[in-house]
Amino acid sequence: MSEAHVTTRPVQRWVTPVLIAAIVAIFALCMALAPRPSGADAEAFGGTDAAVTEVLADKGVEPWFEPLFSPDSGEIESGLFALQAALGAGAFGFVLGNLRGRRAEHSKQD
Repeated sequence: MSEAHVTTRPVQRWVTPVLIAAIVAIFALCMALAPRPSGADAEAFGGTDAAVTEVLADKGVEPWFEPLFSPDSGEIESGLFALQAALGAGAFGFVLGNLRGRRAEHSKQD
């Protein structure tokens, strides 16, 4: 092994944790410094789904179909959305892992 490769190895071990910690710190700082909405401002951040539904109802547009399932509370809806996001991230990670494994196996054969 070359001398340059040996000296950079300990640095590579700390790069990922330091970058993750920096991202978490920046996110936490942004959340701590952000102004809190109150009153009418809080309603302004209701979401695009509610805003579009209201605009379409004002224009007289009728929905094409009704939802098959309507959660009882917002917490259940948020939980289902988080579950959907986790399943999607798991599938995405699985596909990327398989592609990386195929590439590694292919490079070993050459």
